[in-house]
Amino acid sequence: MNMRAPLWACLHLRAPALAAVQRRLASPPSLLAVSDGAENRPWILACSAAASTAGVRPGQSLPAARALCPALKVQRRDPAAERELHELLGAWAYGYSDQVSLELPEAVALEVGGSLKLFRGWPNLERLLREDLARLGLEASLALAPRPRAAWLLARRQDGLVVEDEVRLQQHLDALPIVEAGLAASASAALRAMGFLRLRELAALPRDSLGRRIGPEALAQLDRLYGRAPDPLPRWQPPAHFESTLEFDARPTAIEPLLFALRRLLNELAVVLHARDGGVQHFRLLLLHEDRPVTTVPVGLLRAERDPARLLELTRARLERVALPAPIAGLGLIADALPPFRPAIADLFAQARPDASDWPLLLERLRARLGDGAILEPVVSADHRPERAGTLRALDRDSGIPVASPRTGSASIGHARQLAETRPVWLLPRPVPLRQPPLRIVSGPERLESGWWDGGDVRRDYYVVETREGQRAWAYCPPGRREGWMLHGWFA
Repeated sequence: MNMRAPLWACLHLRAPALAAVQRRLASPPSLLAVSDGAENRPWILACSAAASTAGVRPGQSLPAARALCPALKVQRRDPAAERELHELLGAWAYGYSDQVSLELPEAVALEVGGSLKLFRGWPNLERLLREDLARLGLEASLALAPRPRAAWLLARRQDGLVVEDEVRLQQHLDALPIVEAGLAASASAALRAMGFLRLRELAALPRDSLGRRIGPEALAQLDRLYGRAPDPLPRWQPPAHFESTLEFDARPTAIEPLLFALRRLLNELAVVLHARDGGVQHFRLLLLHEDRPVTTVPVGLLRAERDPARLLELTRARLERVALPAPIAGLGLIADALPPFRPAIADLFAQARPDASDWPLLLERLRARLGDGAILEPVVSADHRPERAGTLRALDRDSGIPVASPRTGSASIGHARQLAETRPVWLLPRPVPLRQPPLRIVSGPERLESGWWDGGDVRRDYYVVETREGQRAWAYCPPGRREGWMLHGWFA
């Protein structure tokens, strides 16, 4: 049986330090640069397109850049933000392949050979990848090759390069300059000092001689690059939690300016959730203030959700009930648990109802706007006495959510009708004397004897009766007697 040859796509990020800083800011300025180096001698590591147009260049000293562009906003390089961005890209790539690696610098490698048929070929898959990157606000060079490290080098050299066979791959690798081969700086310098400029020139050297010149590690690296030795990269695994923060340059004092930043955070959360095939049922919004404690807004859902638009709607409703104690310096989102996502399964034979799926959403909206304890659900107790047989409790994520609206299938409707014939819709808080004897007994008696063990002993014969005003009631009297009637409920 022919085994499928692996194919690796590699996405090499352009200016990841700049992209990480832009992602951290709620509203990144157009004239933005990232600085690095010592505190007393900073230099420009990366800059935005607008800053580049104004004359700012990577490698410039910070004073020189400010002289060229006085309005330039400068942020210090943030390695933690770069790692978070790398992890986010891993989660996004996991939606296309279960073999994802973040081992290569400033890049994401994913095995796509097994996905090409699903995505109708590489050109279509490449288009989808680029569209997703644009939605994430990122730029990257893409290349396709039989091995991940080779795809990484080719992506750095030529965007869009596709090499699917070993013969062409070796030709492209041979043409690589030594300085672009990903070798250690010492090995690359030694080869250039000996006059070698491209990888093809190393093929003429005996292996032992080459190993003595560049060292065993660089030699092993070349073997992995050319496929003479295996090159297993560690597989990336989706995280079990999510945490992200955005900073505000201006300090909003109302909820409305937060919504754009909130949408960004929820979209990133959705990327991680889809990677894990999971959802989120509880998370926290952190409203960060400069001189005050953090304002925490807990968001709890009745069931796991992962649609960012729905999460935004429900979270916004909760935010609108929050009184802001101070201007907001940042917005954070933390989800400690990402449970499996189980989409609602509709009855295959049920009649189509456009609003049937809106019932859970309606409950979520009401809880978000009115508070978690505002929606009550009836709970059946193990007690035959009607006044103790049921109670109301707050609907929460532990009690679950109704899977359908009250307007369900014919079997449920038939059962509800049967109950409605023997139990009233309106049960009085406590029985009251029936002012006049009933005009007609519709059904009964139904004997009820219970409560002798807790001091609440009752012995009653219940009847469905019709009053002289034509109302249908649920009433009882002492067992074996049709007098001393007590009214306990009304039928609709």
